[in-house]
Amino acid sequence: MTDDYFLPTSTAPEERARDADLALLPVGSFEQHGAILPLATDTVIAVTVARAVAAAHPALLLPPVTISCSHEHAGWRGTVSISAATLYATVNDVAESLRRNGIDKLVLVSGHGGNYVLGNVVQEASARGEHLALFPTEADWLTARAAGGIELGPDSDMHAGELETSLLLHAHPDLVRADYADHDELADERNRMLTRGLAAYTASGVVGRPSLASAAKGKAALASLVESFADVVDALGSPSR
Repeated sequence: MTDDYFLPTSTAPEERARDADLALLPVGSFEQHGAILPLATDTVIAVTVARAVAAAHPALLLPPVTISCSHEHAGWRGTVSISAATLYATVNDVAESLRRNGIDKLVLVSGHGGNYVLGNVVQEASARGEHLALFPTEADWLTARAAGGIELGPDSDMHAGELETSLLLHAHPDLVRADYADHDELADERNRMLTRGLAAYTASGVVGRPSLASAAKGKAALASLVESFADVVDALGSPSR
């Protein structure tokens, strides 16, 4: 990200004055996104969403988790993963540290769909009476896709396709390679991907049509996500016991 700082730059006195009771933890990944988007794409998207949310809601913006569970991309050079157990422990440690500092609400802003363990973290924490949420959910993404006019659904537009490319064209166009429109590849049938990995279904690493992407679509999709976040605030304000 050459046009802005990647990490939060607020000071301790500034955060004391903000006195937020909610923190945002972007969770991305470091995995292949074909030849058109950087390995850090999911982290960039998670940070972009978290920053947009923080501009609209009082929140402590945390630095991102930049390496996560990307084992399905292991066939491509550059992809790096940690175990689900490590990610589970990291998120829980962050939540506990925040609680010791008086912040009892944590939202995991996920930019990588393969981090299935994040759902388990939130479920378990909620059962203990803690205040955690996962955002965006599948429903939030579907709403954002509709708002942005994304033409393909999430099954066809699964990786480095129309939505992800649109978000980067809007927020960080310098990260999108100039020939992105020449890298369409569909792989709708991926029934055994967890076992075989994504490389069994796509030669390029792309699953979708980045040629359909535009900055306008990314802008509208991001605005939709910010609007959807109000529901997360409501849910954390009155957790189920």
